[in-house]
Order: sequence, then C-alpha cells, then structure tokens
Amino acid sequence: MSETFILLIGAGGHARACIDVVEQHGEFTIRGLIGTPEEVGSVVLGYEVLGTDGSIPSFRHLAANALVTVGQIKTPDPRMRLFALLEEGGWLMPPIVSPRAYVSRHAEVGAGSIVMHGAVVNAAASIGRNCILNSNSLVEHDSTVADHCHISTSAAVNSGVCIGAGAFVGSGSSIRQGLTIGERCVIGMGQRVLQDCAAGTQLPPGRVA
Repeated sequence: MSETFILLIGAGGHARACIDVVEQHGEFTIRGLIGTPEEVGSVVLGYEVLGTDGSIPSFRHLAANALVTVGQIKTPDPRMRLFALLEEGGWLMPPIVSPRAYVSRHAEVGAGSIVMHGAVVNAAASIGRNCILNSNSLVEHDSTVADHCHISTSAAVNSGVCIGAGAFVGSGSSIRQGLTIGERCVIGMGQRVLQDCAAGTQLPPGRVA
C-alpha cells in the first residue's frame, strides 16, 4: 500500500471541490470515494464511489490516507463522526493545502483540514483538525480556529479572533478583530460580527439590499 494514496469520505458537491484541490496539491493519488448507498458505483470527476461509511475499514488496504469531504453548513456532526471513525481505524489524515492558497510558515494547520484555492492563513494563526477553509477565505494573524470548523468562501476572520469547535462562518461574513465566537455558532452569509457570540449562537444571513 502506497502512502501517497488517499480515500475521500464523501461524494457530494464539497467532494468535487476537494478533488480539484487534492489534484492540484499533487502529493496524493485519489483511490476513490465513500458515499451514500445511492451513490455507490457512480463516478465523480473520474473517481469511483467504492462504498458507504460502514465499509470504510474494508478499503484500508487501498490507501494509507483519508480526508473527510462531506460539507458542513447546518451542523458539524457528520464530519465529526466520520473523522472519529477514521481516527479509530488508524487512518492518516494529512492537512491538504491548495498550491493556490497561502499558509504562513509561522501558522499551523491541523490533521484532516483542507485549505482551498485562494485562502490565506496568516502568521501565528492556528487551524484545528478536520476544518474547511473554503475558497478565498481569510484567517488573519494570531487567530485560532478550533477543530471541525468551516470558514466559508470569502469569509474574513480578522486578527486575534478565537473560533470555537464546530462553528460555521458563512460566505462573505466578517468577524471583527479580537472577538470570541463560541462552539457550534452559525454565522450566516454576509454577517458583520462586531461582538462576541456565545456558544450555539445562530445569526441569520445578513441583510439583503
């Protein structure tokens, strides 16, 4: 088994975006995907959906590495469950950084996280495990993003922000410097967050002009 092979866990829209990042990254060869029963046998951008969650252990011989490629909007629970399953199975879960992203050499990106095209992670920022930093998102210097978070397309996390585990920051949102966003907060698209948010806070999408 080559340590350059990787299995993608999820076969929907986010998985298609991840495929492109993994291909551009160039270090890993995709062996296939894991999806729903209805998706098994289908082909996603040239890669076969091999099985479902329950069959993940049976594909251990195909790849040393795995990446959770299920998306996250309403809840982090599916991604957290799959990540825990992979951990228990002894899979390697390397961080994947697009060559079109920028991650400072003074920053950290945790296991199983993906930094997508155009994203920026600046100096002394810390990204936890199993996170999505989506296209053109920004995590500024000295900010912390805990495990299982999704920072959506073109969202801006300004300096010194602390984001709790399982939080979601919607597309185009902006978080003022120095704030704390609690665990499992949902920040809707286009929000301007100007004060701390307690754990579980749900802010609807910003005003539409």
